[in-house]
Amino acid sequence: MNRLPAKLAAAALLSFVFLVLLAPIAVIALGSLDNAARAFVTIPPKNLGIAAYFSIKPHYWAALQTSVVLGATAAVVASLIGIPAALGLVRGRVAGRAIILAVLQAPLQIPALVVGVSLLETYYAVGAATGWYAQDSFAGLAIAHTFAVTPYVIGTLVTVLQRYDASIEEAARILGASQLGILWQITLPLLRPGLFAGALYAFATSFSEVPISVFLSGSHVKTFPVEVFTSLQFDFDPSILAISTIVTAISLVVVFAMQRLLGLHIFLNVGAAE
Repeated sequence: MNRLPAKLAAAALLSFVFLVLLAPIAVIALGSLDNAARAFVTIPPKNLGIAAYFSIKPHYWAALQTSVVLGATAAVVASLIGIPAALGLVRGRVAGRAIILAVLQAPLQIPALVVGVSLLETYYAVGAATGWYAQDSFAGLAIAHTFAVTPYVIGTLVTVLQRYDASIEEAARILGASQLGILWQITLPLLRPGLFAGALYAFATSFSEVPISVFLSGSHVKTFPVEVFTSLQFDFDPSILAISTIVTAISLVVVFAMQRLLGLHIFLNVGAAE
């Protein structure tokens, strides 16, 4: 009985935290169900309906497609970079591994605003020298996003490798397995949960990235967050709430499915790796 007040206080605190976290999502979802044409969100909706979902403009879908493809590209390239980098950091006999790891994780320490300005100036310099300007191009955004998300993949894989029992590989080597066979049949399958979690986190980070994309997007290529941001600067469009609700619902389903497939501990390791 003496622990009841403490349990009630903990439950109240947890409920408050969930309320703060979920309230913005609930506001967007409820606002998307208001059929009235207003320049602001009304909560609760006074005229329920789903008209906003049928009036989503094509450029929002195009920007969403760009962000999905861009996030997938950045996650794949970051994984291809992260696997050998993590193996080299944990298994390799390289001097100054702590310094190398700090350099590889530098994008996490540099403000995204500074990264965006730096890459924009770099693209201008490269364009002046070669004639190819990477800003306002998919390739330029892919390079920038890969730079920003690769540390998440490396951090996750390093965490998994540090807990990995290397004696399994040693046993396979004694039994005559080649180094390539050990890598393909033992190491990579054991790294797969961490790789999937790191790639998913990289995709989510790329998808929601704004400061870097604001500097590098333009009239030809624009990501979904930048499209929403610029649209809300000039006018309120109820369809933004609708497509944002769709994106949120899909994101929650994907995260829940990945947690069920890989286990919640993998995602906790991602946070610890940061």
